[in-house]
Amino acid sequence: MKQVFEQFLKFLHDGIAAIFRFVELIWTWSVDQISRLASAPWQQWPLWKEILLVLVLAAVVWALYRVGRELFFAAAAILAAFAELLGVLVRTLPHVMLAGVIALGGIWLINHLDNSLVHMPTWLQASDQTAPLERREASPAAAQPTPSPQEQKQEQK
Repeated sequence: MKQVFEQFLKFLHDGIAAIFRFVELIWTWSVDQISRLASAPWQQWPLWKEILLVLVLAAVVWALYRVGRELFFAAAAILAAFAELLGVLVRTLPHVMLAGVIALGGIWLINHLDNSLVHMPTWLQASDQTAPLERREASPAAAQPTPSPQEQKQEQK
């Protein structure tokens, strides 16, 4: 079971790492393209190319604004989820403490209970079930067969 759990965690780790590598690749490529756009020699361009550059820059700023806004809301949601997790951890502490007290009381009771107070039927008591057949037959009780009730009545007469 531990091996399956470890394989599952490794699968999750590898999957998340692959996602982050892909995201890093896209971000690196995009930042490189934006840097190339910003370092373009626009001073020698005609006016219509400069206007087109301004429109492209506006589109880039709009896209980055959307990215920033989504990242901000995601960070706020993560913070809220973390706060909720902490709240749940604190709210469940009494139940965790109760489970520990029950376990402590149960083990104390098991260790301090007087066994002489409890009489178990003989068929439930632990015995040497693995004894060889010869040793069972050699015992005195096994050597003398028990008479049937009819034989006992005849012996009494």
